[in-house]
Amino acid sequence: AANVLVPMVYARAVDALAPRTGVGAAITVPVALLVAYGLFRVLSSALAELRSAVFSKVQARAGRRVGLEVFEHLHALSMRFHMDRATGGLSRVIERGVRGIATSLNFLLFNIIPTIVEILFVSAILWWMFAASFAITMLATILAYVTFTLLFTNWRLRFRRVMNQTDEEANTKAVDSLLNYETVKYFGNERHEARRYEDSLQRYERAVVRSDTTLNMLNAGQALIMAVGLTVSMLLAGSGIADGTMTVGDLVMVNTYLIQLYQPLNILGFAYREIKQGMTDMEQMFALLEVPQEVQDRPGAPVLAAGPGEIRFEDVRFGYRPDRGILKGVS
Repeated sequence: AANVLVPMVYARAVDALAPRTGVGAAITVPVALLVAYGLFRVLSSALAELRSAVFSKVQARAGRRVGLEVFEHLHALSMRFHMDRATGGLSRVIERGVRGIATSLNFLLFNIIPTIVEILFVSAILWWMFAASFAITMLATILAYVTFTLLFTNWRLRFRRVMNQTDEEANTKAVDSLLNYETVKYFGNERHEARRYEDSLQRYERAVVRSDTTLNMLNAGQALIMAVGLTVSMLLAGSGIADGTMTVGDLVMVNTYLIQLYQPLNILGFAYREIKQGMTDMEQMFALLEVPQEVQDRPGAPVLAAGPGEIRFEDVRFGYRPDRGILKGVS
């Protein structure tokens, strides 16, 4: 509401700065409007900061609880799972999953949804105060902007996936190599380990370059669409001033509304990509929770009553995997 009122007060202040008659109007009215404009700007910023401060506890608590649940579940899984799982990659999955919760909630609640609400408010105001052409131009520009951004961002996601994959792979190789430091030194395999690690880093480097280059292309396309929409709106406002149906303040208001709406839209591609990536990261983390626990108590299992007796092992066969036997007929 504060954001929507700012351009209105600003426009009236611009009109009041050039009054047709009266010296008092030239001093009193603009001052009151400019003070109101400043108050609305401060209120808008203060409420945004308050919103973030209130929500920080929510996203921190959500991340902590989910991360702890996954950690405890991993400790409850059997050795078979941990024998087949790379420790470095597993830690990255948990880290990115917890971060994905905070990112997705933050962008959805505080960027996407408020922007949609503000677009609807501004469209109704422009239609009501001026003409349908202003609202249609604004909506058409935003629709073109959003469509281009989503399609281009979907195309770019392949490079982000490669980045994540190669980053996880490089981290896994580094952690596993350092955990097995003694074995690497025994066999003199330092150069071999370095080559494996460098290979992952090189592929990560290529993915980063492609991602950054396509981001520049995305920003250029967004800027072009915004510039076209602003130009058409200014031409409509200029025509309204020429025929006397609009004032200079109205032109300023239309321009301010459009720029104000484009600011949150400017990070739409980033927000969409981060939300989608956050969902993917969360999906990977929650998939860990779906891994069944092989060794667990049956429902209603009684406490073991230990008494005098003996334990005998006869022809014990055991292995974490069928193809990797450890105990072979031990008695």
